[in-house]
Amino acid sequence: MNDSHTGASHLLDHINDMVQPEFGKGRVADYIPALARVPAKQFGMALYGVDGTFLTTGDATQPFSIQSLSKLFALQLLMSQTGDAVWTRIGKEPSGGAFNSQLILEQDDGVPRNPFLNAGAIVVADMLESAGRHQPDRLLKYLRGLSGNMALGVNQEVLASELAHAHINRGLANLMKAHGRIDNDVESLLDIYCGQCAIEMSCVDLARAALPLANGGRVEPSRESVITASQAKRLNAVMLTCGMYDAVGSFAYRVGLPAKSGVGGGIVAVAPGKYSVAVWSPELDLSGNSYVGTAALGYLAEMTHTSIF
Repeated sequence: MNDSHTGASHLLDHINDMVQPEFGKGRVADYIPALARVPAKQFGMALYGVDGTFLTTGDATQPFSIQSLSKLFALQLLMSQTGDAVWTRIGKEPSGGAFNSQLILEQDDGVPRNPFLNAGAIVVADMLESAGRHQPDRLLKYLRGLSGNMALGVNQEVLASELAHAHINRGLANLMKAHGRIDNDVESLLDIYCGQCAIEMSCVDLARAALPLANGGRVEPSRESVITASQAKRLNAVMLTCGMYDAVGSFAYRVGLPAKSGVGGGIVAVAPGKYSVAVWSPELDLSGNSYVGTAALGYLAEMTHTSIF
């Protein structure tokens, strides 16, 4: 991959054409009212290569609510500041259940099975808050730096909707508080967590922000390391095993790339040593992953022979 022009690439345009029959097979997330109002038939895709390639197609510059994609970058920020301390409080295993399951959390004495579950992300927020990182502003500033887009912000309508429907997340946080697994005030942590989920980014923003995960922890063109190469490898490993809710196995089988999804319809994926890519299409499958986005990534990995398997 060495096409460095900034227009829509033939490759991604071809994928855009290929996924058109997939529209209408999923459903836009409706448990957060502000998300339910997003028009369904939209698709964007952006790719940054470690060799300077930059490719886009469709609605690649349209901002959308990143939702659980924020969990990846919050974890990366925490690891860049505190190393492996996060693994003393959160596991690294697939959950085998829903991303907001209280039953699994109760069975595990309030210890989240991985940082991409809602409970795990609340613990990450707790650790960042205890370290004085002041989420979500700290994460927002971090994402502005990674993406190069200083205009990134929080969608206040989505944030209000998130907070008004945070009952399950409040239950998860209170359960962990009861088990002594979090240190800070529950309501403050919910403000932080909902705030990070309501950050808006485009596919172009996300693909650029994720490039260090494909590039040994380095940003381009400065080659500055934002995380170590070892941390990039470990984040990719956790994405591969835990990043796609309870569909990690089928996604690995179909696509074969480390990835993280969000119910806003976004997916970030990484081909280590090659590229980072972001796709967005709001209709979700039964696991909460973008239906059209998953299909697009499958075509990309197959056409470029970049599955890690």
